[in-house]
Amino acid sequence: MTKYREIQAPLRTIMTPGPVEADPRVLRAMATPILGQFDPAFTQMMNETMDMIRQTFQTKNQWAFPIDGTSRSGLEAVLCSLIEPGDKVLVPIFGRFGHLLTEIAERQGAEIHLMECKWGEVFDQQAVIDEVKRVQPKILAIVHGETSTGCMQPLDRIGPACRELGVLTVVDAVASIGGVSVRVDEWQLDAVIGGTQKCISVPSGMAPITYNERVERILASRKKVERGVAQESDRRDVAHPIRSNYFDLSQLQDYWGPRRLNHHTEATSMLYALREGLRILLEEGLEERFARHKLHEQALMAGIRGMGLELFNDFDWKLPVVTCIKIPAGVDGESVRGMLLDQFGIEIASSFGPLHGQIWRIGTMGYSCRKENVLFVLAALEAVLIRHKAPIAIGKGVQEALDVYEGVGVVTV
Repeated sequence: MTKYREIQAPLRTIMTPGPVEADPRVLRAMATPILGQFDPAFTQMMNETMDMIRQTFQTKNQWAFPIDGTSRSGLEAVLCSLIEPGDKVLVPIFGRFGHLLTEIAERQGAEIHLMECKWGEVFDQQAVIDEVKRVQPKILAIVHGETSTGCMQPLDRIGPACRELGVLTVVDAVASIGGVSVRVDEWQLDAVIGGTQKCISVPSGMAPITYNERVERILASRKKVERGVAQESDRRDVAHPIRSNYFDLSQLQDYWGPRRLNHHTEATSMLYALREGLRILLEEGLEERFARHKLHEQALMAGIRGMGLELFNDFDWKLPVVTCIKIPAGVDGESVRGMLLDQFGIEIASSFGPLHGQIWRIGTMGYSCRKENVLFVLAALEAVLIRHKAPIAIGKGVQEALDVYEGVGVVTV
């Protein structure tokens, strides 16, 4: 019989757009002893986590809780709980994850309407509003921070316009929550989905979500409690029940709410991790955290420019936590990434679709968003590019970043 050694994961400096390095305090929290999911000590932690999710999403919504699963589970839970066969769903696509929203909605039997723009661009908000008026969908499903292109879609006008038109806004904020401001109530967004493995710096495995009473009314109309736990008052005919059992938000409300109706066995250690990650985030302060991400973005961008490399997403709509770099002509992008990992223990990302092989993506997210990481990745990238005979300005990258950190360069925070 094969004998396996204890896990010995190599130490890495993870500078991808997710996953990122988990805060050591989060990893310690995950070693906390297991409690039963209805133990009063544990349900208190559940309530505290809900409250911290509300603060992070800048909302007063009653419903704010995590879905057990990766970020995609949150997207699927919201969409499958809202979409009935034949519902119109409008999806503006400006990168990979708009296609994901489309795929999930299609599998729920939605009538899909698409808007598309070139990867690297975002939509003019008025163009989206005009298309909403033309299509008259039940749902506008849109990405806030698109990690495949490093771009961020403005939503401050789209949300209020959809509210006035009676259209639900479902927003993928997986890449942005905890790193940039996501103003759920101010932007009048109906349902917003986050992720743990990016700016919140918790291992992948939960998807914090929030939604308002407009969404809740639809859930109530489709609610069907599973037979094994239903009481007499729960039994009723429902024309179009939510198709998924696991991702049924109407039942999850009863699990996270005062009723505590058993739905699934909670991912206890992941709940510890999320609670600690959110506690750390709020202890730092939202505005302070956003400013930190902006500072390190500016230092990284200055270093990349100093080397003579060209930024792909150097626009007003750049997502502050993802910096995309055009791979120089004649340079094997995958060879560079491989050497960074093998020789320096640094991981950066490539991209997808039309940008595959065209850009590198560097994430400055959560716990990975630190000065020593930014300086290290710049120094290592310069060394590797020299080995690949790339035409760069030697010795400039780290110095330009240091100018930002020392206040010589221009810093916008």
